[in-house]
Amino acid sequence: MLLEYSLSPYRRVNAKVMDKRKKIEAEFVENFLVIWDPKDGSELYKMGFYGKPLGIPKPKSPDFNVPLILDLMEGLYLVEKGIINVFEGDGKTKVNLRALKSRAKKVYEDFNLKYAVYKDLRDKGLVVTPGVKFGCDFAVYKRGPGLEHAPYMVSVKSRKDEITPTEIVKAGRLATTVRKRFIIAVPDLEKNKIEYLIFRWFKA
Repeated sequence: MLLEYSLSPYRRVNAKVMDKRKKIEAEFVENFLVIWDPKDGSELYKMGFYGKPLGIPKPKSPDFNVPLILDLMEGLYLVEKGIINVFEGDGKTKVNLRALKSRAKKVYEDFNLKYAVYKDLRDKGLVVTPGVKFGCDFAVYKRGPGLEHAPYMVSVKSRKDEITPTEIVKAGRLATTVRKRFIIAVPDLEKNKIEYLIFRWFKA
């Protein structure tokens, strides 16, 4: 079971607090969302390591003077939370939640399953980033990148998917090599429930 963790010295998204201020504007550009105002970008990054500062792969400080780039999954989550508004084009045409979700489905395979897991982990107070370099869907942190190495590798599977012993062994070897826990997340969209299968390896 994944527990909730504090993001200190950063803070979790608090919709009630953010409702008191103007929503942050993000522009839809080539399947990404861009926060052009560095001040807004830094504020958003402090809320839970959302996005990547342009040209800064590993930020050493949450305060930066460049635009912030969000992927569609985290952008959609922030729109749902009422934190950002999304627009596109010179006319600043608003991109609503339905349109953003439709575009995200074209970018991500099995989007509904993966987003359900992303949202659940974020709602638990964990920091979720793309896990491509680890061969999984998400890398998950208790505190955040730069403060620790991601302790979890999460792969999202449908209940209909078959997982072979070979796949589990390969994932286990990779997880052991990078010192992470390997987790399979299995969403049940109808019941709005997610099961997390955590694998542990030991020497025989």
